[in-house]
Amino acid sequence: MGNTIVHSLQTFLRQNWDKSSFEHLTGVQEKTIPLVLDGRDVIAESPTGSGKTLSYLLPVLERIETGKKNVQAVILAPSKELVMQITAEIGKWAEGSGIQAASLIGGANVKRQIEKLKKHPQIVAGTPGRILELIRQKKLKMHEVRTIVLDEGDQLLGKEYSGTVGKIVKSALRDCQLLLFSATLPEAVVQKAKELMKDPMLVHVKVDHAAQPVEHVYIVTGDPRDKIEQLRKIARMGGVRALVFLNDRWDVSVAAEKLRYKGIVAAELHGDMRKEEREKAVRLFRNGAAPLLLATDVAARGLDIPSITHVIHFDLAEDVSRYVHRSGRTGRLGSIAGTVISLVTPKEETVLKKYAKARDLDLKRRLC
Repeated sequence: MGNTIVHSLQTFLRQNWDKSSFEHLTGVQEKTIPLVLDGRDVIAESPTGSGKTLSYLLPVLERIETGKKNVQAVILAPSKELVMQITAEIGKWAEGSGIQAASLIGGANVKRQIEKLKKHPQIVAGTPGRILELIRQKKLKMHEVRTIVLDEGDQLLGKEYSGTVGKIVKSALRDCQLLLFSATLPEAVVQKAKELMKDPMLVHVKVDHAAQPVEHVYIVTGDPRDKIEQLRKIARMGGVRALVFLNDRWDVSVAAEKLRYKGIVAAELHGDMRKEEREKAVRLFRNGAAPLLLATDVAARGLDIPSITHVIHFDLAEDVSRYVHRSGRTGRLGSIAGTVISLVTPKEETVLKKYAKARDLDLKRRLC
């Protein structure tokens, strides 16, 4: 069925598919692309790294009317990094079509973004606050927007963004198609989405353990000093490229400094860093100069490095949803085998086992 869907798309999309390294559509793509093409509202849950971006991007691009120079699709994402990643994907898959896209993110120069809109992009990707700001300034016109996408919808309909997203949706026409994609879908998010949608189709794609060879293990440690020592041991293993999650940006810097004292190059990524510093950290990690990248959840959103070998929970995730998001950074699309390691206290071990049970994960204890 997957190849039939691809062959039914416009010529430029088929050509760009042939140039890509993909052979088959993933499960979530097979299930959702026909629904989106049919104009249905969709709420889709699928694991991180399962190809959700193309699930909406291919049909959105298919339905863009290139003769119209108005914004026809708006894609919302909770972080600047994810917006830039989505914009890059649009550029790649829109090649040869004449379709133009613009990124609109908070913190960037508003006047430059208004200049981008004057070039009449058909698709915009942005963070909710900046998108709503430009709508209110009447710089971003929503009267011909046919589709709004909520990427990482669990975040966008959470406390921080829900009100803003609701106002953006209401600024569009009533028959505007609304799509929500997320790695996890708490019931509260589903209910909020239904309030904004028209008879949505719910799609749930479970983890395919055969396609995503990710091993989940944990190590019980006594105190934070033991966790640093465990990171040192992991970094000394050959071929390691590990993304390490901590819950607080201050702890990221402290841990990175302690590792450097032990002779381990550790890059760090958190919200207080300048853009240039963030780019340098990711570059060190990508090229293998730093085997460890220490990051907070917010900083790591939108980070797309396909060859991450390990995800390490230095601090246990605050809920199962966050555990799933973090862990999905390795073993993406089954491209490589990945290992998820949680460094936990005896008390945290109990919580971790509850996460594993909730998501049907085979969790193993590993000795220090």
